[in-house]
Amino acid sequence: MKKILLTLVLAALATTWSVAQSSDNADAKSKSDVRTLTGCLTQGDSATEFLLTASDGSTWEMHGNSAVNLADHLNQQVSITGTVENKTAHNLKEDAKDAAADTGMKKNNNEHGHLKPTDVSKVSDSCSK
Repeated sequence: MKKILLTLVLAALATTWSVAQSSDNADAKSKSDVRTLTGCLTQGDSATEFLLTASDGSTWEMHGNSAVNLADHLNQQVSITGTVENKTAHNLKEDAKDAAADTGMKKNNNEHGHLKPTDVSKVSDSCSK
């Protein structure tokens, strides 16, 4: 009986510690499928590919579409709202990167993903460095 009680107490403590750790992580990446990001918009590898380097260090690849004209905002500081493409796979990949960073195997833990933009607005005429 004592062993069962001890096991339950240890399990409760481990759960409490785990929840406290995850809520204390101020750098936790959003799991939301809709994001609004601010950063510098640059040209990608092709004429229809764009790269947003966000203020938080994350990078997002996007492709031009009829909903937003990203080409008009090249080399500008912008705010872009969009949906994360392949959200489940993206979140699994970012969780794996978080685990690698937590164990010291990886130093840079900036988020990288693909975003389908739904809205873009200019913040500044040029990118700040």
